[in-house]
Amino acid sequence: MAPPHVPEICLHLADEAHDLWLKTEEELAEIGLPPPFWAFAWAGGQGLARYVLDNPHVVAGKRVLDFATGSGLVAIAAAKSGAHVCAADIDPFCEAAVALNAAANDVELDFTASDLIGGDGDWDVLLAGDVFYEKPFAERLMVWFEKLRQRGTTILVGDPGRSYLPKDRLNKLAAYEVPVTRALEDAEVKKTTVWTLAHDGQNRVSR
Repeated sequence: MAPPHVPEICLHLADEAHDLWLKTEEELAEIGLPPPFWAFAWAGGQGLARYVLDNPHVVAGKRVLDFATGSGLVAIAAAKSGAHVCAADIDPFCEAAVALNAAANDVELDFTASDLIGGDGDWDVLLAGDVFYEKPFAERLMVWFEKLRQRGTTILVGDPGRSYLPKDRLNKLAAYEVPVTRALEDAEVKKTTVWTLAHDGQNRVSR
């Protein structure tokens, strides 16, 4: 199945989004596992993948981390654009999903299930789609992102207007109208913006 905003990429995704989300979320919660984020192409990831495919120079030939990779959509876009990609997600089911989706698109990806937040890395670019949905998590991420930025990593974020996106610390690069399902979102189309983490003192682009 091709995500509507990134038709170049084929993914193994859930057909009946609402029923699968509710059923698996309830069943996985009973045994202490996370919801199946990997089964859907979220708006933030679609927007970020579109940006990477349209601007391959951003990642080509570089070491790229796709953080909270989920289905692997953004990682696959980066690999198609010539990057050396590591897809990262602590969800134990993601590794299998990413492997299947990478094979379907004839790309090679590394994968890690380690919790990387707060650690050091030698990535040239970090990609993060749809990660600012929870306040404590967003705060942890921004501390880590700033640490990596100071070490020379370019941080690119795809976000459809989640509540805890720190716009005052980001610069806008592009915006897209991304088709989504109302089973998972509050609209059929979400305006999704791609941002980069701003340098201290750098002028922000108007929102």
